[in-house]
Amino acid sequence: MEYDWLGFGYAALVAAGGVVGYAKAGSVPSLAAGLLFGGLAGLGAYQQSKDPRNVWLSLVASGTLSAVMGMRFYNSRKAMPGIIAGASLLMVGRLGLQMMEKPLKP
Repeated sequence: MEYDWLGFGYAALVAAGGVVGYAKAGSVPSLAAGLLFGGLAGLGAYQQSKDPRNVWLSLVASGTLSAVMGMRFYNSRKAMPGIIAGASLLMVGRLGLQMMEKPLKP
């Protein structure tokens, strides 16, 4: 089984973003959202490690975060929403490319 290390790294980045938001601003919603979406992204990376074609949970989590954090970055111009939005957009692109790959023949 090949692990989706990039997916796990993305999940850790999202969770760390929530922790940083809580540490810097005392924002409990940032902590909750970061841990929730980081957990979902981690679970998606685990599912993708088991079956490389199972990208749906990761795609939903990263797509939602790219939209929400992109709007937050557009309105505030703060660094952390921009980092998360950029990483999420890259993950959406990566997952989209994986969905378009030809299936492997057994």
